[in-house]
Amino acid sequence: MQHRTKDQAGVLVGERYEVEVGPVAHGGHCIARHEGQVLFVRHALPGERVIAEVTEGGPDSSFLRADAVEILEASPDRVPAPCPFSGPGKCGGCDWQHAAPGAQRRLKVSVITEQLQRLAGLTPEDVGWDGTVEPAPGDKVAKGEVPAWRTRVQYAVDPEGHAGLRRHRSHEVERIDHCLIAAPGVSELGVESREWPGIATVEAISATGSSDRQVILTPRPGGRLPIVELDRPVSVLRVDEQGGVHRVHGRGFVRERAVDHTWRVGSGGFWQVHPQAPDLLVEAVMQGLMPRKGETALDLYCGVGLFAGALAERVGETGAVLGIESGKRAVEDARHNLGDHDRVRIEHGKVESVLPRTGITEADLIVLDPPRTGAGKTTVQHLASLGPRRIAYVACDPAALARDLAYFAAAGYRTLRLRAFDLFPMTHHVECVAILEPVAKGA
Repeated sequence: MQHRTKDQAGVLVGERYEVEVGPVAHGGHCIARHEGQVLFVRHALPGERVIAEVTEGGPDSSFLRADAVEILEASPDRVPAPCPFSGPGKCGGCDWQHAAPGAQRRLKVSVITEQLQRLAGLTPEDVGWDGTVEPAPGDKVAKGEVPAWRTRVQYAVDPEGHAGLRRHRSHEVERIDHCLIAAPGVSELGVESREWPGIATVEAISATGSSDRQVILTPRPGGRLPIVELDRPVSVLRVDEQGGVHRVHGRGFVRERAVDHTWRVGSGGFWQVHPQAPDLLVEAVMQGLMPRKGETALDLYCGVGLFAGALAERVGETGAVLGIESGKRAVEDARHNLGDHDRVRIEHGKVESVLPRTGITEADLIVLDPPRTGAGKTTVQHLASLGPRRIAYVACDPAALARDLAYFAAAGYRTLRLRAFDLFPMTHHVECVAILEPVAKGA
């Protein structure tokens, strides 16, 4: 079934094919094939028969990207998308609005399983994983409902000054009047209901456990900041042309509450976007590491010090914790947040550069929460050489996690257990915590 012919450049965009949808793939789409050509199809579910319209690619492409624009045979897991802005050609923020909540988690299980097998040669049994993705407490909702979890939302602004969200793999803006996954504290600001002349993006932040609200504005080139009057009291920050963030009025930070502690997070610095994520992840990491008094620990890619703080309390005054973080403002916040712990030191710089310079030759425990690209082979080998008795790896990307687990295995560390958390409902993203230990000599 073809509605358009390819243009002179050989592009197949707009072509429509009737396909049977195969397994889910990493990235929020499923795999289908048409006459030997692989299609990555969004807005579909495994087992469905759909009309797929090509959105990217040509005859010589290794694969095509496509949207399911008509569902001929639906999966029993399909539900009407609760969000009116979700669907082919619309907002690109959510991948699985059309899947029941339990089905979304099963899709993520399939992705993690496939990535572990393909990139590391590991089965769920090999890594001590029960094969489930755990929802956050309170996120279990009925079909047709959406948990409002996202405490940080970056809105794009169209040339007319209307706020919205970007379409999938596009700079085009889908105007919206409400984001269903936005936390109540974000929604109540009313960002979507006002105009933003001269502004390119508006990031809205709603802190967990405090009333702090913040917007971070990025002006268009030559644009001037408007007077910001929102529906709730809010601090305002501005991003300059070099990417620096400056306070306009109000606090330059928000106060987040997690693990019975208040954390200062400045200038839009990194903090988990799901309100329950910090507590869940700290609990999983500490249960896996079982820190002891007097031990030495490393918190790598430490952000504002969440795991370093939990480690410091457990290793006590006879232990020591070193955190390393590349973000300058995050380092300042971490030092502020952990100022009461004399045995905690926070170093500024990239892990791969700073860690070798510290002269550290051994550590009892290591936590690493690297960016989406992972830690990489060189860093993994260095960490293994320190001989820790336990390592906790917090991963937001299953592909990077699988690659690094393979590097750890080659360096003498096995994965003792793995847990997966659905901290990004309606999207393809998933958070994992892997606990590693040295392979017993002679094993």
